[in-house]
Amino acid sequence: MKAVDLFCGCGGMSLGFELAGFHIEAGFDNWENAIEVYHANFAHPVFKTDLKDTEKAIRQITAFSPDIIIGGPPCQDFSSAGKRNEDNGRGDLTVCYARIVAGIQPEWFVMENVARIVKTQKLMDAKRIFSQAGYGMTQYILDASLCGVPQARKRFFLIGKKNTGNDFLMPVIEKNLAGKPMTVADYLGDEIDIEFYYRHPRSYARRGIFSIHDPSPTIRGVNRPMPKGYALHPGDPVTSLEGIRPLTTEERSRIQTFPPSFKFIGSKTDKEQMIGNAVPVNLARFVGSAIKEYIEAAQNTKHSYTKMNSRPYNAPVQLPMTLAEPNCNDAN
Repeated sequence: MKAVDLFCGCGGMSLGFELAGFHIEAGFDNWENAIEVYHANFAHPVFKTDLKDTEKAIRQITAFSPDIIIGGPPCQDFSSAGKRNEDNGRGDLTVCYARIVAGIQPEWFVMENVARIVKTQKLMDAKRIFSQAGYGMTQYILDASLCGVPQARKRFFLIGKKNTGNDFLMPVIEKNLAGKPMTVADYLGDEIDIEFYYRHPRSYARRGIFSIHDPSPTIRGVNRPMPKGYALHPGDPVTSLEGIRPLTTEERSRIQTFPPSFKFIGSKTDKEQMIGNAVPVNLARFVGSAIKEYIEAAQNTKHSYTKMNSRPYNAPVQLPMTLAEPNCNDAN
């Protein structure tokens, strides 16, 4: 399937879908520094585009004839870390994304955002646009630690398909979720040489020390050092701060499941923000793989019915179990 990635950032979602077997045709974003990193890591083109100009965006994207449009409109205005002001320009980008999809009419779309978007009018507006354009939708708040990511990061996904009912992808998603969360140690193994690390809390009423034997808290767009006056919090799993340090930029990128070979360029501040804003690669891969599994199952079902119906009239037919007569002798 041919895909384009809107609000692609440095490329976490593109890479995840690429690993799931999709062919990424192009990325689109308006942040020059992220575009530079994207360009350094992918062979396909990336375009600096203001996606608020939906008519121009539709013309650009239509040229690639995508089967699927993926993307994560900026989420700061819906985030628990932000001011939650959905009425400014960034909140409107969710609706712009919906208008672009409705204007191009690909078979599929995937929209990612923070979990709090479910409480917003902007999501309701976007879903109305999608529905009027003929899409059935599955929405799910995924815990990344159950999707191959060593991070307790909850993200909202809205997956749409033309001319189908709602919740169509729910069984595949739920079947593929892991039975237990992935920890930092599970994923990084010998790559990390510490057992505890500092992650700056939003307020000192919260703990700041975490263990590699748990999933990481959400990787944010800032990575502050531990202040000299930091006092142990009752929830910190240590009795001493000796040897405690924050995660490095590289370790944070790995927890976002970027491969070691992924090139981050630019200032440290820009790198940290790109990493924190990205869709974790393996989370995107999980969603892409679920879509691929759904498509393959539908194709196999269609193939089996075509094969069965093409038999000669008098040929015996072995019905699949789901269509066979029930066993009436089974008391259960």
